Amino acid sequence: MERVPMTRQGAEALKKTITYLKGEKRHKIVAAIEEARAHGDLSENAEYHAAKEEQGMNEARLKDMEDKIARSQIIDPASISSDKVVFGATVVLLDVDADKEITYQIVGVDEADIEQGKVSITSPMARAMIGKEEGDAAIVQAPSGEREYEIQSIEYV
Repeated sequence: MERVPMTRQGAEALKKTITYLKGEKRHKIVAAIEEARAHGDLSENAEYHAAKEEQGMNEARLKDMEDKIARSQIIDPASISSDKVVFGATVVLLDVDADKEITYQIVGVDEADIEQGKVSITSPMARAMIGKEEGDAAIVQAPSGEREYEIQSIEYV
């Protein structure tokens, strides 16, 4: 069984989403199905079929999330003491080409949000940083070509 790494915040967000999907979202879908049934003939009832399809997608998403929680390996970045970049690290990088600093935290797949500076452990950016130390270069294979970053600092908070 493959473990799914995630931060405590990521696990809490996933649990919150599961609660929403099981409760409020499920009730809305059931209400939509009941309303569509009231319209009569189900064989040609597009609203009914759409609601049933939404129900199936909701249940599949719920099952996937529950599986990830069951296989989760919660990692608290504050408990890590390392000079190298590992899961949970907050890394300040210098984009060598643009001469601009950027900050990323390496998080689990479901936690990634580039707008908040969180990159997935499976992303090319994270893979380029893993195992590196301050002062090392991280070469990222981007769609626009190779990008070079210099690791300025590594924190675990």
